[in-house]
Amino acid sequence: MKLKKLLLATRNKDKVIEIKHVLKDLKIEIISADSFENLPDVEEDQPTLEGNAIKKAQVLFEIAGIPTVADDTGLEVDFLKGHPGVRSSRYAGENATYEDNVNKLLEVLAGVPSEKRTARFRTIVAFCNGKEVQTLEGVCEGTILDERRGHSGFGYDSVFYVPQFKKTFAEMDLQQKNEISHRGLALKKFKELINLKMK
Repeated sequence: MKLKKLLLATRNKDKVIEIKHVLKDLKIEIISADSFENLPDVEEDQPTLEGNAIKKAQVLFEIAGIPTVADDTGLEVDFLKGHPGVRSSRYAGENATYEDNVNKLLEVLAGVPSEKRTARFRTIVAFCNGKEVQTLEGVCEGTILDERRGHSGFGYDSVFYVPQFKKTFAEMDLQQKNEISHRGLALKKFKELINLKMK
């Protein structure tokens, strides 16, 4: 398979930056959904991260005809029995901002001791090339702080603390975050897959 172009099934500029950073040494042209006027926003209405990632990859491939990679990510908090999970980006409502979602999470966990605030970020990456759909997973374990720390990243990064590095994602630069993050790990597996397919 000679892969010349890859479509990223997202208009989220923060995600595009992270994805392009991890995939920068692939010798292919990487295009975001913003490059096309006719690509719809695919509704994330599936009950699982896997379902949403697969749906986005398949729908946009069918329209654009370009091999497509999509991801869906969830923050799973153990005290909340895995929530917000698949609804992480809409935790505080359908049009919630990053700030809204973090505020709600901190409110819900108010008073919960640190040892009970364990959580993980989980990303599923789906790749569709018209012949097959493959999924890959990345997971990063951490805890939820009771206040924000750091100014980098996006989403829940300022309250997601990685004990091994004694930092939140928002206190890491992009290089370090992509080395250990859920999305970074899933994308590294994806990059290995693409390199194998291009041999």
